[in-house]
Amino acid sequence: SDTGRLSSTMALSATHTLTGTSPLSATVVDKVALSVNVAISPSLTVSDVAHLATLLQQPLTATGELTGTVRVTTAGSLTATQHVTDAAALTGALAAPPLILVPTPQPPATPAPAPTPDGVARTVQVPILMYHHVSVPPADADVYRKDLSVAPELFAAHLDRMLAEGYTAISPYTLVDALTLGTPLPDKPVIITFDDGYRDNFEHAFPLLAERDMAGTFFVVTDFIDEERPEYLTWDMVRAMYAGGMFIESHGRNHVSLAGKDDDYLVWQALGSLETIQYELGVRPRFVSYPAGDYDQRTLDIFASADYWAGLTTRQGATQHSDDMFQLPRVRVRNTTTPDELIRLLELDW
Repeated sequence: SDTGRLSSTMALSATHTLTGTSPLSATVVDKVALSVNVAISPSLTVSDVAHLATLLQQPLTATGELTGTVRVTTAGSLTATQHVTDAAALTGALAAPPLILVPTPQPPATPAPAPTPDGVARTVQVPILMYHHVSVPPADADVYRKDLSVAPELFAAHLDRMLAEGYTAISPYTLVDALTLGTPLPDKPVIITFDDGYRDNFEHAFPLLAERDMAGTFFVVTDFIDEERPEYLTWDMVRAMYAGGMFIESHGRNHVSLAGKDDDYLVWQALGSLETIQYELGVRPRFVSYPAGDYDQRTLDIFASADYWAGLTTRQGATQHSDDMFQLPRVRVRNTTTPDELIRLLELDW
């Protein structure tokens, strides 16, 4: 799938670490979440795909009591998922011989359609955290830069506190599945997002998330990366983050307000950023974070018609509705947000 990330419900009969022959590995993250990562670079042959599919598609039966998700990611063009209901079956898959991959040029994968809604209106409580900089601002930084900057040590404390409180970092794709299909969510889901695509996201946020096997979603400004602005990510950094299990989505082309713009301009923003990310990563982004939180109804209509699945706003809140997918609220994180305050915000019914 071009989403590059898929999740499926599973049941585990045990909560222990499973380790197999490289490049396959599985680790129990907390007591309900299991992640499987397959690193493949830069692409696969048809026989490689068939081999991987054979390893991942084991006969399974429903056992156990715990639930969680399995995520399989690649640095090439393949994404596969396994519906796991038996830890023993997964152990067998991991014990298989390693894949021998021959890099060959591959065209971009055919984009997967959005999940077909089952017609049931749903509301779920899923806080979406909104970060920007993860760094200490310079001494001469203005009030806005300071407000948008979370020190790496504080960000690490945020992550550790969320894990200690039983939160599970999920992706926007998992949220869409829950809203449109009723796919079960973990007990305490949270989505961790970053706007603007600053370089400190790669230098600090990415390694801190990866160390804890937590997913982050990064909304990048594609023209800023193309222009090689020193304070923003490079495409090599973005590719490394994507290969490391992060999600890369659109924040428009040039961080200009989308409110009050004509259709041609909005199409230029929506398709331009989408196509650039797809060209650089081989997968199509499905989510947009509106630059500066500015948009109007025409913005929502154009991004929906461009085959985005949902839009994220700067409106405060954590209640997500299936009938308002292009106006998902978030929870702003500031440089003064302590771990205690973060948990208080996550627990609000708003």
